[in-house]
Order: sequence, then structure tokens, then C-alpha cells
Amino acid sequence: MKLNITIARSENEFDRLAAWRVVGEILNNPRAVVGLSTGQTTRNMHAVISEIFATHPFDVSQATIFGVDEVTGVSRDYAGACYTMLRTQLIDVLGVPAENFIMPPTLSDDFDAECVKFSGELARRGGVDLQVLGLGVNGHLGFNQPGTPFESTAWVSKMDEALEARIRRDTGIATAPLGGITLGIKDIMHSRRILLVAKGESKAEIVKQMLTGPISIDNPSSVLQLHPNCEFLLDIQSAKLL
Repeated sequence: MKLNITIARSENEFDRLAAWRVVGEILNNPRAVVGLSTGQTTRNMHAVISEIFATHPFDVSQATIFGVDEVTGVSRDYAGACYTMLRTQLIDVLGVPAENFIMPPTLSDDFDAECVKFSGELARRGGVDLQVLGLGVNGHLGFNQPGTPFESTAWVSKMDEALEARIRRDTGIATAPLGGITLGIKDIMHSRRILLVAKGESKAEIVKQMLTGPISIDNPSSVLQLHPNCEFLLDIQSAKLL
């Protein structure tokens, strides 16, 4: 299968290309259901979307925006919660109606029910039109770490040790369990369109494995080779080994 790979010549070009993919989806389909990711790779993309909106306002009143994953075991007020990051970086700026910003909770007595509710709400809105995905250095997508079955649906994953240690330092949470509620690999693959974004030299090896290596649960991102409408947006550094 021929892969759709775009390599940006600079970080600014990377961020603008990514931003316009999201804006274009909403302009072409005002009722679009768009999934976003948080982190260093997408933060500037969100800033560019905000700049575009400030200069050329577009209607988001009918669009649904959601985050592909969320930290569990922390307050939503925590600055590192995906809900808070998306609201601060983009949702409030665009004025997305509260009922159209879909996020799983950070705290719950029944996360299994919350997973069903999360994926069910996206299905009720017609399914995902565009899913933006960041790429973990070990190939994880959302909180789907290596070893996650490809048939997985929304679930609560164990958090990787480095992220868990940072969150515990930030929040002072010593022993309470932490995790990540996330759409599963099967959910992600059912998206009509996917934009995988990766930048920086630290991602070069996993990018190479993602695009040229075997399709295996040991590298969740490798399954994207099978998606019929996935664009891999890279910068020069992350693409250096291709």
C-alpha cells in the first residue's frame, strides 16, 4: 500500500500544515467530528489554529471536538489534564459549545461505563471524521502502549513510568492509581481520516519503524500502515532515517 507522507521543511511549516488540516476539515464539513491530541507536537498547531480563527473566524457551532485520551486519577483542574490543555489551548479560544467538547472524565467510580459512554457518544454523532494523533517514542497512540491488541476499544491503560513519575511530582499524588482512558486501536482505525504528526530527531527511529517495519502490537503506530486515509506529517528531523 502506498503511504501518504508529507515532510515539512521547517517547524513553522509543520505547524501550519497541521493546523490547516483541522481547519479545512471543519470548513468542508461544519458538522465534523474532530479528535485532537495533546503534547509538545500539537501545542503549536493549536496556537496556529487560534491565529487563523482570530484573523478569519470560522463557524464551530456544529462541530464536535474531542480528545483521544485523558489522564485518570487527577483533578480536571490539573494543568496536565488533557481536558484543561485542550480548553486552554483551543476550545475556549474558538468558542466551541460545551456540549460539543467531548472528553472522558479524569475521576470516576466506573471507568468501564465511562469508556462505553465516550465511544458511544462519538458514534451517536456519526463517528470520527478526522483524528489527529501524536506519536510516542515507543510507538504508542493515545494511551495505547506497546502490547495493546489491535482489536481494543476504549479502555483504561496503565501509564508509562516516566509520565506517571512526572504527574506524581506535579500533583503531589503519592500512591493513588494513575492511568489513561483512551480510545482503543480499533476505535482509532475506524476514523474516516487520520493525521499522524511527528517532529523532532527523538522520533526519527520510531517513525522509521512505524512506516517501514512490520505491523505488530509491539509498535502500535505500525497499524496505521493499513489505514486507507492516513497522512503522516513529519518534519525533516523526524524523517531523517527514511
